[in-house]
Amino acid sequence: MTGVVGVETVVVGGGAMGAATAWQLARRGREVTLLERFEPGHRNGSSHGASRNFNVGYADPAYVAMLVEALPLWRELEAESGASLLDLVGVANHGPTPHFDVVHAALTAAGIPAEFLPVEEASRRWPGIRFDTRVLFNERAGRVDADAAVAALHARAAALGADVRHRTRATAIEVVGGDRVRVASTSDDGAEQVFEARTAVVTLGAWTTKFIGALPLPPLVVTQEQPAHFAVRDDGMPWPSYNQFPGSPADGYGYWRSPVYGMLTPGEGVKAGWHGVGPLADPDARDFLPVPDQLADLQRYARDWLPGVDADAVTPISCTYTTTPDEHFVLDRIGPIVVGAGFSGHGFKFTPVVGRILADLADGTGPAPPRFAADRAAVPGSSSPTELAGR
Repeated sequence: MTGVVGVETVVVGGGAMGAATAWQLARRGREVTLLERFEPGHRNGSSHGASRNFNVGYADPAYVAMLVEALPLWRELEAESGASLLDLVGVANHGPTPHFDVVHAALTAAGIPAEFLPVEEASRRWPGIRFDTRVLFNERAGRVDADAAVAALHARAAALGADVRHRTRATAIEVVGGDRVRVASTSDDGAEQVFEARTAVVTLGAWTTKFIGALPLPPLVVTQEQPAHFAVRDDGMPWPSYNQFPGSPADGYGYWRSPVYGMLTPGEGVKAGWHGVGPLADPDARDFLPVPDQLADLQRYARDWLPGVDADAVTPISCTYTTTPDEHFVLDRIGPIVVGAGFSGHGFKFTPVVGRILADLADGTGPAPPRFAADRAAVPGSSSPTELAGR
C-alpha cells in the first residue's frame, strides 16, 4: 500500500552528512524525515569506522572558515549527546612538499594553532613515525570517531523530533513544482510510501548519481578505497594523526601511489591509507577486497615509515570515495532539491558544518560558498583542497 505523507523536509541518505542535516533542522524545530536504506552502523558507504582525521591542513579560505566553525559544533554535539567523539591528539603533516608555509600562514591568520617542529623534536614526541623533514603540527586537531558520531547525530535528531527511518530505501525523486518535491520509498518489510516535501536534501554519497543523475552536478567518480590497520608494537606509544607527502621517485618514493594519511584507531591499530587511488566501483556491486599490489605497497610504506607498527600484522579496510574533478564539495540547491555530495575523501571533519550549510539551503536562509556550487567551473591552476587535508 502506498501512502503520501506531507513533511517540511525529507533527507535522503542517513550517513554522516544526512544525519548532521537532520540534526541541524531538528534543532531549529523543523519537521524533518530522514530516510536511510541500511541498518544502523552499516559498512556500505563512507561514514563507518572508528576513526577519521580531524586535520586542519587547509589554506583555501572557504575550508578555513569551515574549520573555525567545526570544532565548536563537534563540541556542541558531544555536549548534547554525552558521547566522546573528538580526540585532539594533534595532526603531524610531514614530507617534502612546498605547501606547508601557505597552510601555516592561513591557519595562523584564522587563529588556528600551527607550528613547525624540527625532525629531532617530532621524532622524540612520536617515535612510532619516521620523520626526515620538518613537521607542520596542529595541536587543535586529531581524530573523530565516525561510528559514534553518526549514532549520536541520529539519536539527537530523533530526540529533537526528527522521524529517523532506517532500512527505508528512497527509490525515486520527482519535482512537482518550484517548492514541492516527492520522494518514493520502500522499507525492508515491503511497505511503500511517498513523502511530499517543501525540500528534499539528498546526501547519498556513492549513490548520488544513481538517484538524481539528471541534475546538473559535476561528474562524481566513485572508487573503492582500501586503507588498513597495522598492529602497534607498543600500546603505550603516543600517536598523532598524520599525513605524509612524497618526494621524487629518485629519492625512494617511486612505489608511492599518493600522499598517505593515517591515525591510531584505539583497539584496532594504526590506520594508513593511500588517498583516492582505489578502483572504480559500483556501490551496489562492491567486493570489499583490497587490490593486492596496492596493499603490498602500503605494507612497504609501513615498513619504511612506521617503525612503531608491525607491517605484517595488517587488517584491510574498505570504504568509498565520491570525488569531484576538483575535489571540492557540492553543497547547493537546485529548485526544491538540496544536494550534499562529492566529499572526495576529506569531508568527515566538516560533518556538523556541512549539516548546518545544507540545513540553511533547505530553509532558504543562506547560500553555500560559491566554491561549492553545483555548476562551478574548475579554476585554472587552482590547487586541490586535499593536498594537506587527509581523510
